[in-house]
Amino acid sequence: MVVLDPGHNGGNAANPAAIKRQVPAGRGRTKPCNTTGTSTNDGYPEHEFTFDVAQRAGKLLADKGIRVIYTRSDDDSVGPCVDQRAEIGNTAQAAAVVSIHADGNTSPGANGFHVAYSSPPLNDAQGEPSEQLTRSLRDSLRENGFRYSDYLGEEGLSGRNDLAGLNLSERPAALVECGNMRNATEAARMSTSDGRQQYAAGIANGILTYLGA
Repeated sequence: MVVLDPGHNGGNAANPAAIKRQVPAGRGRTKPCNTTGTSTNDGYPEHEFTFDVAQRAGKLLADKGIRVIYTRSDDDSVGPCVDQRAEIGNTAQAAAVVSIHADGNTSPGANGFHVAYSSPPLNDAQGEPSEQLTRSLRDSLRENGFRYSDYLGEEGLSGRNDLAGLNLSERPAALVECGNMRNATEAARMSTSDGRQQYAAGIANGILTYLGA
């Protein structure tokens, strides 16, 4: 059982009150239910990118006999909130939970992917299991031709204590920032079907390696 969590949602922007309400974020913090996400300079939205990549990765996993659950089933609804997304993985007793995102860094030239994990860990699943999942995703994306982020993390890895989905997870979990949507080269790849399939393959293969499948 694998849970794929495509970031954001297409209805978020039109429902600011719903997504701004505060929800538990772990480590004694709260944060907004969700956000609208970013987009390329040409207007291709992160929520659409993440939903498509998740569906593609899910198909690749299903073809290998892996049962896949998604935290959202469409790209025009609101939410779910970040704490609800974590609960989906917990309730499913998922072997792995992978959130899929893209960044919107406006620094000139900023590009590359990184994979985030909960640090310091709050439970056993957030320790070595999550770190192993993170490394498997990192290595697979690298093997699929993607570059490590040159502006965040170290060699494609980033320990974080501020991401609710990771903080609240009781299952091995990681968050993939596939790249920077504001970088022209990466935006061009994200905006094509072939590019999204390449991201999906990197994510799916990383999960399969982690599962030993």
